[in-house]
Amino acid sequence: MEHSVSYIFDDKLLEHCDKLPPVKQRASMVHALIESYELLKYMNIIPSVKATPEDLQLFHSSSFVKCMKESNDLDLDDVNEEQIEFGLGYDCPPFENIFETILTIAGGSLTAASRLVSEDTKIAINWCGGWHHAQRDEAEGFCYVNDIVIGIEKLREKFKRILYIDLDIHHGNGVENAFAFSKKVFTLSFHKHEPGFYPGSGLLSDVGLGNGRGYSCNVPLKEGVSDYSLNYLFKIICPQIYEAYQPEVVVVQCGSDCLNEDPLGQSNLTLDSLGECIRSILNWNKPTLFLGGGGYNLPNTARLWTYLTAIITGQDKLISMDIPDNDFFLKYGPGYELPIVKGNQKDTNDKTYLDCIIKTVKDNLKKYDVKSSL
Repeated sequence: MEHSVSYIFDDKLLEHCDKLPPVKQRASMVHALIESYELLKYMNIIPSVKATPEDLQLFHSSSFVKCMKESNDLDLDDVNEEQIEFGLGYDCPPFENIFETILTIAGGSLTAASRLVSEDTKIAINWCGGWHHAQRDEAEGFCYVNDIVIGIEKLREKFKRILYIDLDIHHGNGVENAFAFSKKVFTLSFHKHEPGFYPGSGLLSDVGLGNGRGYSCNVPLKEGVSDYSLNYLFKIICPQIYEAYQPEVVVVQCGSDCLNEDPLGQSNLTLDSLGECIRSILNWNKPTLFLGGGGYNLPNTARLWTYLTAIITGQDKLISMDIPDNDFFLKYGPGYELPIVKGNQKDTNDKTYLDCIIKTVKDNLKKYDVKSSL
């Protein structure tokens, strides 16, 4: 039976994503929970097609691709100055078969984008994608390849106006930088912005450059953002941007490190607020690509992306709040439930600050005359 949702999955994709140093076994944990909730039967399962080195150059430089290829069998101890220059080491350490992994990750999002371009699906999901920090010439922030930009470049074969929405707790700097000078991709990032918090970019005043000025929007959040604050901003800002820009396709990065209990994100959010964001996007009824991203509390990442899969497939009102038996069941203790509790940090994003952001975004859309005609 054909469904309107395509789910990118195959064993090789999981195998390679399970090797990524900061999130080992996460891909398998996510897939196992989705499978245990019997959500696969509501989607078309599409095996990914590995990208080629030429595909990587839809965004990355030839010298970066060459360096990654030559680093395929590198040991951490073997890293030289050239590899360090291209970002290998520190938060992106080399590992065995790294180039094959990069090609496989990029291939997952390319496969998803291709389904939308060919109109074989209305919605595509690739939870193995969403690596938004990688730059044209540099691996960065646990991201060895920017599969998002590569996927968007594929979408540009068909769609003239693409809206990119980033829900990760970290600023989507790699994607914004890639399209900073373009009106053909509008980038919108909700993220924490505090002194010392990675990557340190994404100010409210950062609105794009040159011909693309006004076509980037950043929503910098203070410590302790709550479900209320995120949804208050999202439900006002997103419709304003949507109405002004009139996108033909939407790409959503659903990083789960914004959830409570994430060791890097340190935020208050629960599944509820992210779910409301996704429902709002689905109501636009546009071709949409949903991607993963950050998420370093692995059970909570699996909870979120499973819950979002249920929303996307229309099954969220029917699934059990008790975690079904699966290969990683013991990781969900002690409660073994799907929901997560909200954090108890003080939300320093008061209404005055939230309204200031909303006013600035609205003024910028008018100031830079953001519109659908290109």
